[in-house]
Amino acid sequence: MTTDLLQIELRKGSSSRIQEVDFNNLPFGKHFSDHMFVADFVDGQWQNLQIVPFDNFTLSPALSSLHYGQAIFEGMKAYKNEAGEVLLFRAIDNFRRMNESAARMCMATLPEEVFMGGLEALLRVDADWVPSQPGSSLYIRPYMFATDTFLGVAPSKTYKFVIFTCPVGTYYAKPPKLKVETEYIRSAPGGVGFAKCAGNYAGSLYPTLLAQQAGYDQLIWTDALTHQYIEESGTMNIMFMIDGKLVTPAVSDSILRGVTRDSIIQIAKSWGVTVEERKVSVDEVIQGIENGHLTEAFGAGTAVVVSPYSLIGYNGHDYLLPEPTDESFSRKVYHYLSDLRTGRIDDPFGWVTKV
Repeated sequence: MTTDLLQIELRKGSSSRIQEVDFNNLPFGKHFSDHMFVADFVDGQWQNLQIVPFDNFTLSPALSSLHYGQAIFEGMKAYKNEAGEVLLFRAIDNFRRMNESAARMCMATLPEEVFMGGLEALLRVDADWVPSQPGSSLYIRPYMFATDTFLGVAPSKTYKFVIFTCPVGTYYAKPPKLKVETEYIRSAPGGVGFAKCAGNYAGSLYPTLLAQQAGYDQLIWTDALTHQYIEESGTMNIMFMIDGKLVTPAVSDSILRGVTRDSIIQIAKSWGVTVEERKVSVDEVIQGIENGHLTEAFGAGTAVVVSPYSLIGYNGHDYLLPEPTDESFSRKVYHYLSDLRTGRIDDPFGWVTKV
């Protein structure tokens, strides 16, 4: 899209920090690029659009988002093709989902030209930060928070929208071990599970810590009412290969509509793989592991892309999962998505855009 009509003030930093980063050894979310895009919602409109050096904010102790939780975010990635051009993957879908989150949290929504225009302008300024090493990418974090300074439970009238980026490598060093959570919940019907709001992640930290203390890496979240049905895994959507079919919990108001999840489903269908989006019970999964009908379990999300699991713990017993092979669906779809996002293969879906 063209962003020529947007008035974005550019204030570049005096020097770059890029020389401080080892692009062959990138931890996730530790190194931040030189600049960020910021905009303010004041008097009913988005204004003060700027690209400025990445730096701290000065905030009031009475900032309403710190007290009442009006804060949302997205997660996206940019890549480089062999020609060194910067590519975005399904960015418009992240824009739409951010506005869904904003509406649910009673926050200001974003015009497409502000979100996409600010994003593209920022990536052009910090294009050198997009890694070209295999398995690496530029993680993009758009987020918004309320900025009214008063103590009172009501929607803020002002907001700040920010985009910053960081070059990243692999999220998990090895396939994670998961524990089925049967006491705590991530979300409930009628809640905000489908929104990417900060509180969802804060609420997950304690039960995740308990699982880690027990020797697991992450949780499988189950439904709030019965704990019989699987919803998500950690901060990802979850998928299974059962009897040669791709099976995943159907999205709802308690399950995030993952962009990677949807991409995998569309790719699977294009390959002729049967896809079932439905309720998936814990018992079905455990029985599938025991009788060999379940051959793969993996997470799908922006940070990990595709993450096969090594085992699932349930009711005090660990169930080992088959190790993926070159013929495993999860491995094949991971490589296909990687090639698609970096322009190594044609894009039949129209998902990749050049900045």
